[in-house]
Amino acid sequence: MLRAVGFKDGDFAKPQIGIASTWSMVTPCNMHIDLLAKETAKGANQAGGKAVVFNTITVSDGISMGTEGMKYSLVSREVIADSVETVVGCEGFDGVVAIGGCDKNMPGCLIAMARLNRPSIFVYGGTIMPGQYRNTNVDVVSVFEAVGQHAKHQLTDRELAQVERSAIPGPGSCGGMYTANTMASAIEALGMSLPNSSAQNAVSREKQQDCLAAGKAVMNLVQNNICPKDIMTRKAFLNAIAMVTALGGSTNAVLHLLAMAHAIGVNLTLDDFTRIGKKVPVLADLRPSGQYMMSELIEIGGVQPLMRMLLGKGLLEGDCLTVTGKTLKQNLRGVKPYPKSQGIVRSFSNPIKKDGHLVILYGNLAPEGAVAKISGKEGLRFTGKARVFPSEEKALSRILDGGVRKGDVIVIRYEGPKGGPGMREMLSPTAAIMGKGLGKEVALITDGRFSGGSHGFVVGHITPEAAVGGPLALLKNGDQITIDAQKREINVKLSAKELAQRKKSWRFPKPRYTRGVLAKYAQQVRSASNGATTD
Repeated sequence: MLRAVGFKDGDFAKPQIGIASTWSMVTPCNMHIDLLAKETAKGANQAGGKAVVFNTITVSDGISMGTEGMKYSLVSREVIADSVETVVGCEGFDGVVAIGGCDKNMPGCLIAMARLNRPSIFVYGGTIMPGQYRNTNVDVVSVFEAVGQHAKHQLTDRELAQVERSAIPGPGSCGGMYTANTMASAIEALGMSLPNSSAQNAVSREKQQDCLAAGKAVMNLVQNNICPKDIMTRKAFLNAIAMVTALGGSTNAVLHLLAMAHAIGVNLTLDDFTRIGKKVPVLADLRPSGQYMMSELIEIGGVQPLMRMLLGKGLLEGDCLTVTGKTLKQNLRGVKPYPKSQGIVRSFSNPIKKDGHLVILYGNLAPEGAVAKISGKEGLRFTGKARVFPSEEKALSRILDGGVRKGDVIVIRYEGPKGGPGMREMLSPTAAIMGKGLGKEVALITDGRFSGGSHGFVVGHITPEAAVGGPLALLKNGDQITIDAQKREINVKLSAKELAQRKKSWRFPKPRYTRGVLAKYAQQVRSASNGATTD
């Protein structure tokens, strides 16, 4: 059977390297990855291995956003992990290189690598180039925000169409410090990608070289028996959190890093994000809350100079092993600092925010925790009256038609891992809020999650979720809610007695799905506070 797929006599004595490709034509994030997989296979073959390319799925968050289809997005992380584990385990590959583009590819591949614990490297497919609209850089989030501007009559039909037609010029993952670029950077800091793999354009000579090098590097890992458990240590995960914090990265990093740590057997908790956030400032002025795009960070040197800055301040553990076979500190030797004239990455004396933007909140609305993304631009405290919605769609329609007003706390519930099921991202409502100019005037809280492109006064991952009887399920219109980022609290002005009384009359909702993958997921998935894991 192996002869039939191209093996020659000499290949049977070589280590077999599985090349997990997430190529697909369903999204520009992954449309070029088949070519990258071939380049990676070439590298493994040149280094004395025998590469075997296989495929796994991807879905498009951006295309499914705001629809019922988005419920499959987080589920796809588990499908990817299960499928990569299944192929590598079944075929007995000696090493693995996985190449990912869209958001869930990355944690999905890393979860599989952790479970398998055989020599592995992750390659990021790279970021998209920005589109151009009226001499301004635009991307997918620009379109979602333009919908809000259109609803406010600030854009005509023609102008909205022009933004939409300009935003996605070719292959690559979403162009700001959204979830894909956040997770790629986190995985590099974790030590599971080659240096600067996270900061290369999708269509570039550098990305092709990265793939070729990864194919060769995995052979070194095989020969030296260096496996994920040697690299994905607790210290390495803390490095990843520090990197996400300095970059102002996506809230999804909390969910995914917890899940990846669970898969490798590392004890990581929500409180670790708070501890790191107290020490590490936000230094990068990147979209969505900042002004620059990933392609512009690449032009000044990518993430390696930032990592060296963090290391120099003692904010990264330099003795962690990486997929180069060297430590993080060794990898960063010789890395040049950013140009003095650049304004994308600030100095420690002039940070975007002096502490972390990922704020873990607790309180009578989130006894097990919630995740806020506080850049500082939207304020640190918000009190308002609850406007309760049972789904994303119902909330979005009221935002767009003017039914949501200054001082409201929009509550979107039954969108958690079990309740959705699938924990949809709330990019459509948050972008509509920003587009309508309500970013500082309203807050939004949910047991769902947010796209890396979301910004504003938003709190997600509220646990326990509404579908299991969490306090979010007990809220009524008009309840007074306070979010305090300084105290790290989220509370409703109700007594414990009143909440208990409401709980008595609450009933478990009927499952929204009783067959298929979403039904299985709803039965298996754990709380978002544990990473929404299924194994």
